[in-house]
Amino acid sequence: MKFVDEAPIHVQAGKGGNGCLSFRREKFVEKGGPDGGDGGDGGSVYLLADYSLNTLVDYRYQPRYRAESGEPGRGRNCTGGKGEDLVLKVPVGTTVIDVDTGETLGDMTEPGERLLVAQGGFHGLGNTRFKSSTNRAPRQTTKGTEGEERNLKLELKVLADVGLLGLPNAGKSTFIRAVSAAKPKVANYPFTTLVPNLGVVQVQRHRSFVIADIPGLIEGAAEGAGLGVRFLKHLTRCRVLLHLVDLAPFDGSDPAENARAIERELAVFSPTLAGRERWLVLNKTDLVPAAELDRRCNTIVEALDWQGPVFRVAAIRGEGTDALAGRLMDYLEERKEEETADPGLAEAERESQRRMQREARERIDELREAQRARRRAAGEEDEDWGDDDHDVDIEYRH
Repeated sequence: MKFVDEAPIHVQAGKGGNGCLSFRREKFVEKGGPDGGDGGDGGSVYLLADYSLNTLVDYRYQPRYRAESGEPGRGRNCTGGKGEDLVLKVPVGTTVIDVDTGETLGDMTEPGERLLVAQGGFHGLGNTRFKSSTNRAPRQTTKGTEGEERNLKLELKVLADVGLLGLPNAGKSTFIRAVSAAKPKVANYPFTTLVPNLGVVQVQRHRSFVIADIPGLIEGAAEGAGLGVRFLKHLTRCRVLLHLVDLAPFDGSDPAENARAIERELAVFSPTLAGRERWLVLNKTDLVPAAELDRRCNTIVEALDWQGPVFRVAAIRGEGTDALAGRLMDYLEERKEEETADPGLAEAERESQRRMQREARERIDELREAQRARRRAAGEEDEDWGDDDHDVDIEYRH
């Protein structure tokens, strides 16, 4: 199955049924009077967050949806049938945007959450409605109104508490393997991770959190190099970011400069995301001689002028990963307790996430437009920069 995290769709609610113009005709009833019934309401279009889905691929191939229209009214005061509502299932974590207005209609973060995206048309009135003492044979009816029509953009952003940042081969996939049951591909060449991988980290019984590994960034990612910043938007829901740094890069590069490159790309992509809580994780300590480990770690911390938490791990051996997972669990629980006690903090967190997602959307749109302009200038076919899909599933692994 292809992993698709964006899809434009067109939805149209059903039209309301027209009212009926009818008069009663019965034997021995000389003047029967009006008996035209009302039409039925048009069906509405809803989105439903479904935990069993993990991609928007279905909407890539079927982008147009229309709810059923209401039936017209009939004689004998019969009301037309209501159009059936159309319910479209989307993955949990889907943001719904009105393309024409730019308005965010909803952020579907809870399983079973239901969002109205197109209101069905209102039914028309039959001539019975217009009967009065002075108008005993009304010929007035009204037509049903048109259903709401919208062009929507669906954006899937995975639900994770912790996100991993780093260059390709920094050990992010190995780390997520060490702390969860997720089994992303691991190999000794760059870009083995092509889509986000999620794992559930269980620290103790009934104490767990979700961690996300996204494809690695490289210098120039904010301008579209490598896999670019397409997947960085999946970190906008994370409460804390782990910045993994390879202590012994196979190409002999400077670990501190590698970390600074990621910081620069993050700042260009979204200043708000760059200011998110980040912890420094110095990985692959098993590849550094014990006598040199302290000096190399301290050099990196000093070069970065790092003020936040610092951890040393050897993910492939699981050294230091349990302690880090425990600290993360404590931090996330503390944040949750603070936001529960202070609704203002919870609202500030939601606003921060909305701002990050807005900045991410604007940056990705800029990159797409620049890519289209380059293709047009080169005389190439104008394809969507964001349509490169991958035959990989994304799922939560316990």
